[in-house]
Amino acid sequence: MSPMQIWCNEAQERYTLGISPQKADLFKQLCRRERCPYAVVGMATTDGKLSLDDSYFAEIEISGPANRRRNRPIDMDMATLFGKAPKMVRRAEHIQSELTPFLTEGIELREAVYRVLHLPTVADKTFLVTIGDRSITGLVHRDQMVGRWQVPVADVAVTLATHDGYSGEAMAIGERTPIALIDGPASGRMAISEVVTNMAAAPIQGTDKIKLSANWMVPAGQPGEDAALYETVKSIALDLCPELGISIPVGKDSMSMHTVWRDQRGDEYYCTSPLSLVVTGFAPVKDVRTTLTPALKRESGSLLVLIDLGVGKQRLGGSSLAQVYKALGDEPPDLDDPAILKRFFDLIQKLSSLELLHAYHDRSDGGLITTLCEMAFAGRVGLKIDLDKREDDSIAQLFCEELGAVIQISSSQQEEVFELFNQAGLSEMARVVAEVNNSHQIEIDHRGERLLSEPRSALHRAWSETTWRMQSLRDNPDCAQEEYDRILDDQDPGLSAELCFDPNSEICPLQLSGIARPSVAILREQGVNGQVEMAAAFDRVGLSAFDVTMSDLIDNSISLSQFDGLAACGGFSFGDVLGAGQGWAKSILFNPALKDQFLRFFEKESTFTLGVCNGCQMLSGIKTLIPGAEGWPQFKLNRSEQFEARLVMTEIMPSTSVLLSGMEGSRLPLVVAHGEGRAVFESEALFDRAKQKEQIALRYVDNYGKPALDYPANPNGSIQGVTGFTTEDGRVTIMMPHPERLARTVNYSWHPDHWGENGPWLQMFTNARKWLQGS
Repeated sequence: MSPMQIWCNEAQERYTLGISPQKADLFKQLCRRERCPYAVVGMATTDGKLSLDDSYFAEIEISGPANRRRNRPIDMDMATLFGKAPKMVRRAEHIQSELTPFLTEGIELREAVYRVLHLPTVADKTFLVTIGDRSITGLVHRDQMVGRWQVPVADVAVTLATHDGYSGEAMAIGERTPIALIDGPASGRMAISEVVTNMAAAPIQGTDKIKLSANWMVPAGQPGEDAALYETVKSIALDLCPELGISIPVGKDSMSMHTVWRDQRGDEYYCTSPLSLVVTGFAPVKDVRTTLTPALKRESGSLLVLIDLGVGKQRLGGSSLAQVYKALGDEPPDLDDPAILKRFFDLIQKLSSLELLHAYHDRSDGGLITTLCEMAFAGRVGLKIDLDKREDDSIAQLFCEELGAVIQISSSQQEEVFELFNQAGLSEMARVVAEVNNSHQIEIDHRGERLLSEPRSALHRAWSETTWRMQSLRDNPDCAQEEYDRILDDQDPGLSAELCFDPNSEICPLQLSGIARPSVAILREQGVNGQVEMAAAFDRVGLSAFDVTMSDLIDNSISLSQFDGLAACGGFSFGDVLGAGQGWAKSILFNPALKDQFLRFFEKESTFTLGVCNGCQMLSGIKTLIPGAEGWPQFKLNRSEQFEARLVMTEIMPSTSVLLSGMEGSRLPLVVAHGEGRAVFESEALFDRAKQKEQIALRYVDNYGKPALDYPANPNGSIQGVTGFTTEDGRVTIMMPHPERLARTVNYSWHPDHWGENGPWLQMFTNARKWLQGS
């Protein structure tokens, strides 16, 4: 590569670090241990110059052979780069577009509802959500999926700061790009406001605690776009954010959102993206456990209250409804009074702290009807919606995308809640808009007339059809159909928990008494990323966890003989390019010294071993070294042909596993995050033998508690849902799901309300400690 190619390429997988020369050897050791390639590319100087040498050029003669020097592609003063760059002058001109009002006359309500629910920006995003690992770190409290039926409608993401506390961070995104086609500054104000209404679901002490990252995208130089950008930045930076007490300390911009091409005849074409602002908000959270979700509580007769920050305005410009009717409109929603948004945010925080709210969902893409439907989908309930009798236009009421939110409250607390609205000066903006029932119907009335009555499942399938079609094209179409058909079952009980033990009954004496703790090696290979939560789980029950890499074992700086237990962690060993876990296994089998070290450890009868995800696949790959593991399966590509990240039901089987002792018969949710988890036995006889010898320790079950055969209850396609295995003596246990990521109740996307601090899966790790103690 030429110097220009190396210097100017935008490879985002590269990082530049400043290292003290005195620490260079330590840095080298760390990189060697982590198998992280690096190169020293230069040295910081105090001469104020930026110079670049490159071996691409040979030494050249300058004015005769006596003057030779290496050619320098870059040799300049830093002041030129940062302090004395020539000023750029841009001239921006406003363009007045001729816009046509969007009128709702003639729009049939039922057709409009189904059109909007099918719009990709509104529709179910499961096909995107489930292919990314959302449980990694064991610090995730709130991901996209909510409720017993795991519907991706969460307003805000929430993570924990530590493995033993409840403080954390909230994050949300806002964008209203279509509005920019009408009014750039309005789109910016709405994007910022959407972040605020999303983050109101988390316990945050005021809008001034929110920090923003702004991603600006604009086709600079195109007619009218520079002026729109200027006015939008001015509106946000000088007006809105100061009024809300919000700062934007970081961001980025993409100023070339415009492309030109020619066809074979030479005709020129243009594609221009309008001004777009995508805003990400961040804020500290003191106690993540009070975060609200859109999942409705199944309390018949409970009320849904609309908080209309549009103050009666029902502007439809740039709305999803306008888009599905191939229109734009001329008047978009906007934040007309920032003070109202602040009062709204503070009120939601107060209502939540007083435990008056069962559910919360902001009004955004698709308007009120989408907000209500998504809440009903997440809670699997029916709704009786009654529109405002004072307003004539029912379509505008349902589909306008003015700022606001819907909250669920108990009917018995209605008076108390509305008194708090009155105290906040928001009483005129709040009204009961729906009532929850168990009919599985969504009904809409206006002035005593029934406008719509549709089965909730029919609306849910319309909302999820985009995901179904995308999965059918991208993944195994049979799996896509099985997941889509689950929506038809109104009796589906969703996730549940049946425990045959008390996860909070045992105190960890080794933590409290101060005596020496047994030690466990938390083993990882290059690319593995689940070691911290694994260590935290063992530490929580009183064992001493040690970070051990394969490099440590190869270098003989650490030996497995030092430890009482071994935990092989999950992640992407070797980026999964060598087959999930198989490259890791081969690095042991093809190294005689390593092979002998693992063999001696497994033969030592006082040790236990746990393998999860990639660690499970690795241990299966070296089963010839593990006594009593000869019949274990291999793990192949998931039946769906995709990476699967889900919270699914599992059943703990009667087995010899020392880690699952006393947990047999329990049915529990458990997270999965892997692409190759389909258990495949070499023969049917080996599968039968594993069952007879009680070596099958864990299997997936459906929401009715039956062995999971269909997707996604069985996310891999494993025979009879099997997903965890043990040896004949029970000392080695492997499983594809991640119990270490659910050691605490706070880590569950859904859990029964009565659970205490410890998640049930922590019992596995308690069992390890008890077994080492001999109790």
